[in-house]
Amino acid sequence: MNRPSTLPRWRKSSYSNGTGGECVEVADLGSAVGVRDSKRLGGTHIAVRSAAWTQFVASLRRA
Repeated sequence: MNRPSTLPRWRKSSYSNGTGGECVEVADLGSAVGVRDSKRLGGTHIAVRSAAWTQFVASLRRA
């Protein structure tokens, strides 16, 4: 039986230049968004409520 993966699908910031600099990755966790350091894939991540993440991104776009 094939079951859908419950692991988050991490994606790198669109501002990443791919040269090993400081980058973040985000993943949809359902009611939250996971944020982690792209250089520490096996490390911990923080989870931010989806509504708070949406407000954060909107504020960055206004800046």
